[in-house]
Amino acid sequence: MALANNLKGARYALWKNPENLTGRQRSKLSEIQQTNRPLYRAYLLKEQLRQIYRLPADAAIRLLDGWIAWARRCRLPSFVKLAKTITAQRAGIVAAIEHGLSNARVEAINTQIRMITRRAYGFHSPDALIALAMLSLADLCPPLPR
Repeated sequence: MALANNLKGARYALWKNPENLTGRQRSKLSEIQQTNRPLYRAYLLKEQLRQIYRLPADAAIRLLDGWIAWARRCRLPSFVKLAKTITAQRAGIVAAIEHGLSNARVEAINTQIRMITRRAYGFHSPDALIALAMLSLADLCPPLPR
């Protein structure tokens, strides 16, 4: 029960970017550092992995390799598994870092199409969905239904 009380209100402190933390959230992280070492280690691993895409390519690759080594020996099963996955996908990750490529734009468009599909639910034909997608995503003006 005492552990649960120590973690009360810590979720947003653990999720937010460190630069956006409030004073209360910073103190909560400090408390977690003292009382729950595995959780704080997971937080540090998450933050270091997040930094990889914010560094120049050479530094990012070195940080990625260091992160993999740390995650493998951290004794947190989820991060050990993630380190194995990242090791298996390392070539693609390094290519994305070196070339600055990601699928973020495609994922954003897919999300927007899913939202448009929900709005178009109940229309009698797919033409309305296609017209909404063209209007929203492509700035095209399709022929409007009569």
